[in-house]
Amino acid sequence: RPRFGVMRGREFLMKDAYSFDLDEAAARRAYNRMFVAYLRTFARMGLKAIPMRAETGPIGGDLSHEFIVLAETGESGVYCNKDVLDLPIPADDVDYEGDLSPIIKQWTSVYAATEDVHDAARFEAEVPADKRLHTRGIEVGQIFYFGTKYSDSMKALVAGPDGVDAPIHGGSYGVGVSRLAGAIIEACHDDVGIKWPGAVAPFRAASLNPKPGGAAVDGACEKLYRELTAKGVDVLYDDTDQRAGAKFAGADLIGIPWQILVGPKGLAEGKVEVKRRADGSRENMSPADVVARLSG
Repeated sequence: RPRFGVMRGREFLMKDAYSFDLDEAAARRAYNRMFVAYLRTFARMGLKAIPMRAETGPIGGDLSHEFIVLAETGESGVYCNKDVLDLPIPADDVDYEGDLSPIIKQWTSVYAATEDVHDAARFEAEVPADKRLHTRGIEVGQIFYFGTKYSDSMKALVAGPDGVDAPIHGGSYGVGVSRLAGAIIEACHDDVGIKWPGAVAPFRAASLNPKPGGAAVDGACEKLYRELTAKGVDVLYDDTDQRAGAKFAGADLIGIPWQILVGPKGLAEGKVEVKRRADGSRENMSPADVVARLSG
């Protein structure tokens, strides 16, 4: 894995969102909604992205958080209390229209900052020595509240409930979409390859035919491929002429969540072998059970 090889590609895709509100209180509620949404979005991708106080830079304003995936190959130096790594991700039923401040307080009351805004004195005073973490990380997103910085200069005014014109309060929210691939690889891998989380994997399963050309195995592989595809399961079917060992190594390297090995010996007993890439566990089951498992 060359340093920055995937993250520093030839193109950079950014997701940008903006919020516009009548006053600071409403704008901070919008900021809090995005803060929580980012926590949940990255978690669904299989990432533990830690929100850290960050420099606002030329965008301006006095409130910003970078969402950082800890990795020694990251570009950003970070300082945090290790307790932040164990904080719970907001649940599926979180009410975005309700009061999110308890969630925000839980995450922001534990020290976590990028090196640009790191306060060494505060870090040493607030964080016990055995919980101090200084490492590097990959920035996958950043959110900002910049108030009326732009609306003041652009005269972007709207009439409030009282009919009086007032400048809008703004926020911006970015995710480095193309950088996420590199961050996920750094967070989800072992010595032999990638372990794609199911939510972002390019395929759900890889079907491996160790000896193409045999009528029974070829037929079983193709039948499995058709049945899984019909159930909406994305399958990568490897029927190349490579040696079986090379196919197994390639499947581990690519990191598709499930591997299906269709071999002549197992097939004679009505079974195929299914391997879960995340933990290496293996199970023999019938092709019908494979379809049920992977399409469930």
